[in-house]
Amino acid sequence: MKKIPQTPFDVNQIRRDFPILSKKINGKPLIYFDNAATTQKSEKVIDAVCQYYKYDNANIHRGVHTLSETATAIYEKTREKVKTFLNAKESDEIIYVRGTTEAINLVANSYGRQFLEEGDEIILSEMEHHSNIVPWQQLCDEKKLKLRVIPINDKGELLLDEFEKLICPRTKFISIVYISNSLGTINPIKQIIHKAHEHEIPVLVDGAQSTSHMMVDVQDLDCDFYTISGHKLYGPTGIGVLYGKKHLLEKMPPYQGGGDMIRSVSFKKTTYNVLPNKFEAGTPNIAGVVGLGAAVDYINTIGLDVIAHYEHDLFKYATNTLSNIDGLKIIGTAADKTAVISFLCGDIHPHDIGTILDHNGIAIRAGHHCTQPLMERLGLTATARVSLAFYNTKSEIDYFAESIPNLFRIFS
Repeated sequence: MKKIPQTPFDVNQIRRDFPILSKKINGKPLIYFDNAATTQKSEKVIDAVCQYYKYDNANIHRGVHTLSETATAIYEKTREKVKTFLNAKESDEIIYVRGTTEAINLVANSYGRQFLEEGDEIILSEMEHHSNIVPWQQLCDEKKLKLRVIPINDKGELLLDEFEKLICPRTKFISIVYISNSLGTINPIKQIIHKAHEHEIPVLVDGAQSTSHMMVDVQDLDCDFYTISGHKLYGPTGIGVLYGKKHLLEKMPPYQGGGDMIRSVSFKKTTYNVLPNKFEAGTPNIAGVVGLGAAVDYINTIGLDVIAHYEHDLFKYATNTLSNIDGLKIIGTAADKTAVISFLCGDIHPHDIGTILDHNGIAIRAGHHCTQPLMERLGLTATARVSLAFYNTKSEIDYFAESIPNLFRIFS
């Protein structure tokens, strides 16, 4: 992989790159701890999207005029950037979608309908996001398949021995999250993929939370499918990527019909386009692709290894700080975690925690985090969640920790 020149890590300079971080909420400086839901956008991403709409706006492909050719070049250049970012073998393996949710739906509806048969089994885990449960449930209902679920322990770690017991001759697909959005658990994905491939079972990896926190090499992982949500990677909303091994994508039927995914159309027969166009029907989110490319460029100038090191240090500091607060309980204590901390404060409802902290300018997430089966396993209805990014600081964590005792005073 080509080495990208990187700038020295300076969190104060990085914060200046994100205009929203200078905003005040209820008269207090914004402390944004909701990065697992969506990340903020740098000036470079915002400028790239504005530049496109101001000076380069046109539809892509087939246009012979200058604007169309310029837009097409930017669109396809970003595909190359993402290919390099993930270390995919070919750019044709990079499919633009709206995000991880659409990527999983695409695979469930295209691969699942084409290759899974009545009685086949799909393995998920107890910590999956709803977007990696519901599409498979719908497919199971339609084709009379069966879902099997990898259980977790009380720390929030997968029980790998139980996973291996679930594999049987009827197991035809595995779809699993890399990093839990609720617990921060980093799953042993490479080990899971290796075991699955021993039985010739394809694996989809939900990478929505992982791609912004660690370097991902899809060839090294050997995953069959991998998903990205651009808005969790400091890019725009409404854009994402499905990576798929080319030989699988070529066998799969189109997910949607329309323009650009065809070679020819008549009322008698339609022939489909080649990859990646086969899966990109209609006018895409071109501006979103432009912003995604700018986000990848921005991350590359810092370096994901540098980001991971800083975030790990920040996560350890936050964990230690919160662990010393009487009455605060951290939910999810896996040995291998990233910058997500779910917690409870006694009997105070997480929504009340979020509301009170918002008065102090602190943005956190409260609820079931689209992981209701996980909450049920843990005997909970909701948690409060802090999720960190490389523009957060230890001083923000200190201010957050100092705000917690006030919660107990208010509800005592």
